[in-house]
Amino acid sequence: MATAEQIKSLINSHFSGSDERFATIALQIAAHEARSGRTNVAEEIKRVVDQSKSKTFKLNPFQKDLQGLIIESLPNKKLNELVISQNIENRLHRILTEYKQRHKLQKFGLSHRRKILLAGPPGTGKTMTTSVLASEMKLPLFIVSMDKMVTKYMGETGAKLRLIFDAIKERNGIYLFDEFDAIGAERGNENEVGEMRRVLNAFLQFIENDFSESLIIAATNNLSVLDPALFRRFDDVIYFKNPDKTEVILLLKNLLGSFIGSISPQTISNEIEGLSHAEISLGCIDAIKDAILKDQTVVNKKILLAMIQDRHHIHSKQL
Repeated sequence: MATAEQIKSLINSHFSGSDERFATIALQIAAHEARSGRTNVAEEIKRVVDQSKSKTFKLNPFQKDLQGLIIESLPNKKLNELVISQNIENRLHRILTEYKQRHKLQKFGLSHRRKILLAGPPGTGKTMTTSVLASEMKLPLFIVSMDKMVTKYMGETGAKLRLIFDAIKERNGIYLFDEFDAIGAERGNENEVGEMRRVLNAFLQFIENDFSESLIIAATNNLSVLDPALFRRFDDVIYFKNPDKTEVILLLKNLLGSFIGSISPQTISNEIEGLSHAEISLGCIDAIKDAILKDQTVVNKKILLAMIQDRHHIHSKQL
């Protein structure tokens, strides 16, 4: 039988619109039923969860020239799943409100915010935020890998950019130019710098002349390397940072769920503050895995802190 805590978590996740968390808790209950010998119940729960996850819309592939450069998805994240500052939440609400009531603005010759620059350290929620916007707007998300495009099609990047902006006009959605600093950062080789400058100039022209219904979002880990000419092309610039103490506490509660046991997030927040959302998230997942493999229903505090710090060290080595 499900515990009282799991039932409460199921109810909370349902009314908060967190389908992913609801499915996770349901699978936890299935695992408990299986350990208790009620395998039929466990298999039925798993079957229902799997059927729910399989109900997705069919994605339409891009033309051959764009395949590999654009990845399409249909996110189902909700705004209340984000752990962000009040300032960022207000900015996102404004973007959503303008989009949902864009026809009111159009009557007065105005456009909704649809060219957004997201800046901040790795793992602070830029891509997650883009997924949430796509989900809340009920739009497909198209992720454009700038770095892959530039390195793979050196000398042809302008033509590829034109194809991407043609797609932006033809297929309504949210287009995320990930790792955007790939075309704004200086490179060591002079010829390569010249190529980057041409790519940047082409992007500036395309984005300035784009009047489609799609949203264009650029994400960068390093705002300082971007060309100043970029900023006036965007309707909004949102700055992300590592979670503060209050956000760390909320993150731990959301991520650990019923596995939190007797751990008080307030007592360990000081040891975690300063790490990114991704580092904390992955560390919590590792701690939950450790507990499951040891047939435990709650995570161990020391192991949790060790897992989170391990993730921090892994990420810091990659920077």
